Formats: sequence, structure tokens, C-alpha cells
Amino acid sequence: MMITAVYAALLAVLFVVLSVAVIRQRRRLQVALGSGGHSALQRAMRVQANFAEYTPFALLLLFLAEYSGLAGFWLHLLGALLVLGRLSHAYGVSQDPEPLKFRVIGMALTFSVLLLSALAILVLYVSR
Repeated sequence: MMITAVYAALLAVLFVVLSVAVIRQRRRLQVALGSGGHSALQRAMRVQANFAEYTPFALLLLFLAEYSGLAGFWLHLLGALLVLGRLSHAYGVSQDPEPLKFRVIGMALTFSVLLLSALAILVLYVSR
């Protein structure tokens, strides 16, 4: 079973939700490019962009860890942490005023998934 695929699917749904939020702000504010100086649109854009910057690489590492033989329990743990991290970050950054703790928790979880997945891949490689 492709465990990573489940988390990729969940995160794809979240990415669409974040993208629709940007589209709605653009329509509401009638801004085609950039943020037009609107804080709400800038926040929506950064939430979507940050997701697009970190999530694909984290999923790639999760997939490579799975392909390398990482146990299902650890894959589910890392996948769940990634989903929680991306949700937390998206919530925090989208709020005005921003509750910084959600952004910090979100990035800490995302960075943890990146680092732990990379470490798992290296350990599994060396142990073969």
C-alpha cells in the first residue's frame, strides 16, 4: 500500500482549498496580479505559496522513505505531522492579527518531517 499517496491526496485537497481562498480574495478585491496592497490577499497568497514551497519536497522525502522501507507506523506519523503542520501554518498566517504560535508550530512540524524523513532515508541506506 502506498501510504504516502494518502497524505499526498489529503494535502492536495488542502492546496485546492488554499488556492480557492486566493481566488476569492482576488475576485472580491478585483486584483488580477500581486496583492494590490491588500493585507488579506497578501496573507492568502503567502499561505498558498508557503504550502507550495514546502509540501512537495516533504512528500517526496516521505515517498523516498517509504520506498526505502520505512515502517508504516513511522510513515503515518510523519504524514500526520506534515498535515497538522501545514494546517497549523495555514491557519496562523491567514489570521489578522496573526497568532504566531500556529505559524511556529506549523513550521516546526514541517521542518521535523523534512529532517526526520531525510534521516530515515540515510539510516535505511546505510543499514543495507
